[in-house]
Amino acid sequence: MIKQINIMKKNIFKTISIIVLSIILFSCSKEPGQGGSSTIKGKVYAKYYDKTFTVLQGEGYMPELDVYIIYGNDASFSDRTRTNYDGIYEFKYLRKGDYRVYVYSKDSTLTIPSGLYPVIADVKITENDQTVEVPNLNIFQ
Repeated sequence: MIKQINIMKKNIFKTISIIVLSIILFSCSKEPGQGGSSTIKGKVYAKYYDKTFTVLQGEGYMPELDVYIIYGNDASFSDRTRTNYDGIYEFKYLRKGDYRVYVYSKDSTLTIPSGLYPVIADVKITENDQTVEVPNLNIFQ
């Protein structure tokens, strides 16, 4: 009888150990975000119009503009960076997963109360050490 109780205790301990180990292993899956070795980069291109958006006054890559990124299914932006003097932005040290990169453009229809709308690019990183180049984010200024 005592031998059977000891065997039962060992089996219960093994079962609990397996359950705890499984929980630890499955909870270690990494979500999109920082901590990886991949990069998302691109450029922001702007067309400069007059106040009524009827006369194009110039165009070129947009310096010093905030660019935002959302990691996975986050509800709001997860990080931001600024474009350099050539309109280039870069988000480094990312893990595999889905990302959304966006900037704000002036509303050329003059119908949005805030006067701004997001220009969005969805991006997927599929491997480590990957550099994903986003097509130009085209905005109005």
